[in-house]
Amino acid sequence: MDLMSSTADVGRRLRAFRMGAGLTPEDLAAKAGVSRAAIYRYESGKPPKVDTLGKIADLLGVSLPTLLGVGIEYVASAVSFFERMRQLEEDVDQITVMFGPISYLLTTDRYDELLPKVLDESIPEDVGDRKAAIREIGALMDILKTRKETFRRRTPSIVSLVSAAELDEFGRVGFVGAHNHPSVNLAERQKAARDEIEHIVHMLREQPIGVQIGVVIDSMPGASFQIFKRADKAQVAVSPFRLGAFANIRVGVATITAAAEAVQLYGGMTDRLWRKSLKGDQAADFIEKTVLKNGAAA
Repeated sequence: MDLMSSTADVGRRLRAFRMGAGLTPEDLAAKAGVSRAAIYRYESGKPPKVDTLGKIADLLGVSLPTLLGVGIEYVASAVSFFERMRQLEEDVDQITVMFGPISYLLTTDRYDELLPKVLDESIPEDVGDRKAAIREIGALMDILKTRKETFRRRTPSIVSLVSAAELDEFGRVGFVGAHNHPSVNLAERQKAARDEIEHIVHMLREQPIGVQIGVVIDSMPGASFQIFKRADKAQVAVSPFRLGAFANIRVGVATITAAAEAVQLYGGMTDRLWRKSLKGDQAADFIEKTVLKNGAAA
């Protein structure tokens, strides 16, 4: 990678971690003892000297190697993580994704309408940082909607692996953030989940250009992940964060790496799962006869 690309990547990471820390450029400038214009320059791809960058990393609660992209990026904020995903998807050629129960990029607009409520429900009332977590939902939704808009505009190819077991659970419990939440109309949320599953069935039958979906009957990895591929580079993001039923935007540490070994291992695993998965009409028939039929019976 040339120096220009490298410095641009540092600027992108700085922006993502600043957003995850809940800081405006003005906030970070005041804490770092630099001007607001300097922060904008850094984020646009003109990073400061290493000692200044080290101070900023400390203020953002990340290591200097993570900010520089040396080795593995460790990301403890859902806002930072999904902003990094948005950045990586800006110039990607192919996406391979296993985020249960359904890849966010393939969800409907109705999903976006309900997601803020689901995220709110997922945050317990008695947690000490609930107010801060609620404030982050707005920032997170802005990032996610921009991701979806970019995906629809650029239409990179996407390979989405879907767990049949997770789809079945999604249909049964509904699109909810927590068990037995007092403000939730369960029947409405179960219908919302079924609508998303039917949307997957529609795509399996219609097979839109560039969209490949495989329904996996076998065991699936516990962690969600996404592989980003472009002509000159591939990266893997592994995440504890969830945007579906029983969402999690508070707890866990995600990782992002371009290490060849990681890309190869995750790529090999997805290839094996893809080969064994159900596709097209076969997958659609399976979902209708098992997941949707079971949900209707319940």
